[in-house]
Amino acid sequence: MGRNIRKRRSSMATKAVAASAALALGGGGLIWANFYASAHESNSYGQNQTKAANAAAQVATISCPDVGQKLTNVPNGAKQGVANELANLDKQITEAYARLASTRQAQAGDPGFVQNAIVGPLKEKRAATIDRIRINIQRSGGQFDNSLSQLAACTTQAANNTNAGQNNGGQQNNGGQQQGGGQQQNGGQQQGGQQQNGGQQNNGGQQQGGNGGQAGNGPVASDFVDITKVQANVKAKPGKNGQASNGTFSVSCGVNANKNFNTDNVIVAPGVTNGAHHTHDYVGNQKINAFSSNNNFLQGGTSCSNKSDLSSYYWPVLRLQNGTQEFDQNRDGGGKEGNVGKILTAQQAEIKYVGSPKSKVVAMPQFLRIITGDAKTTTNGLANANAHWSCTGFENKVQLTEQYPICPQGSKVVRSFAFQSCWDGKNIDSANHRSHVAFADGNGNCQNGFKAIPQLTMRLIYNVPAPVIQNGQVKNAYAVDGFPEQLHKPSTDHDDFISITKNNLANKIANCVNNGQRCQ
Repeated sequence: MGRNIRKRRSSMATKAVAASAALALGGGGLIWANFYASAHESNSYGQNQTKAANAAAQVATISCPDVGQKLTNVPNGAKQGVANELANLDKQITEAYARLASTRQAQAGDPGFVQNAIVGPLKEKRAATIDRIRINIQRSGGQFDNSLSQLAACTTQAANNTNAGQNNGGQQNNGGQQQGGGQQQNGGQQQGGQQQNGGQQNNGGQQQGGNGGQAGNGPVASDFVDITKVQANVKAKPGKNGQASNGTFSVSCGVNANKNFNTDNVIVAPGVTNGAHHTHDYVGNQKINAFSSNNNFLQGGTSCSNKSDLSSYYWPVLRLQNGTQEFDQNRDGGGKEGNVGKILTAQQAEIKYVGSPKSKVVAMPQFLRIITGDAKTTTNGLANANAHWSCTGFENKVQLTEQYPICPQGSKVVRSFAFQSCWDGKNIDSANHRSHVAFADGNGNCQNGFKAIPQLTMRLIYNVPAPVIQNGQVKNAYAVDGFPEQLHKPSTDHDDFISITKNNLANKIANCVNNGQRCQ
């Protein structure tokens, strides 16, 4: 990458910039080396660099319709083939974004470059892949929705439009989903600097340019907010009636101190290595990967103190972008896909099942799968967002979806999740991995004949050095892992769960919650 640019350098200063960029990005790091390398060229070349900066400002990322979210019914015989093709769609977007981010000079010199060399070919690849999904479904006797064929085309997204779904002065709206053990959250106000499209280097080896961040794909200053300056936004919980299930069941499964990581996602991409394109922390079941299945889930062992709980609890890692080159710096899902910096281990991971304010709950079925949140909100919008960021001492006042909090001294960063608490009573999964479960409505009731199940809640606490906003740039940034084109936006945070129990534990959890007990 960048051989032609290196031939044109004429000064030691230019070489120093390139060297520092390589140091921060690492040998396999994504993507901005071409862009940075021209920061101190001659006047004529500096003009080209300015054009490249403008190009970076105009096109921040690629936005593609999420085909998987539109699937409603996939026959059993087609599930693996469809999963493989959906993973191909993700891989194609990742490759197209890498090309977008590494060709800023070409984009500056040719206004049609992005469309002709990146977006156009991507559409052709996606069209062929979607057609293979059609063939898989129809070959197994299913019905294919032909409107899915119209989802092949992707668009580019400008740098000033990557906080998807912001409106009303920056306030966030999560569609009234019930969060945080019954609390409805409407996230905070946007604050902070503007996105930078230069090639400046911060202290600690951090590269700030294009879309920001150590690897050039986020976060940026506007992704952070001083939590002390955000207006309280946490609403009251729904009132309870006489049928409420008031108990709680807590599980202790550790914080992944043994560093059980992988970049798979057995729920959305079974049988596909690196199906997540980012690194997950795993607690609970210790043998979950892309090739795990109902047939061997019970053989995994567990990090939970209750050895009957072999459930898998996994979430994307949180990283401090301080120039550290982690073990996965040169690997898929890590530095090769823009997920860089020091992986932070949570100081606490509180996992708890809570009841419904309106009814008793039924036990979770064995192997029930639930994904909460959306890893692709930068391009999908916030319809399925369920990210909650706060600081200790502020959780009852402020919950953020579209910004990371800057916590005051003595306060720690908190990620929390409240999973869907209503189940269709039949399926342990669905074609889009969402339709079989749902959130309760604003009053705490399950709708459409769904049954209340124990609501899984998680609270992860991190000791994170406070980021600093200076001159419109963020220093000491932290960010959640994600797909590279999603630019490490806070709203992309998500959590995954597979219920795997032995010795009647699922019924014990439901009974505890229904009886108003405090169990563990």
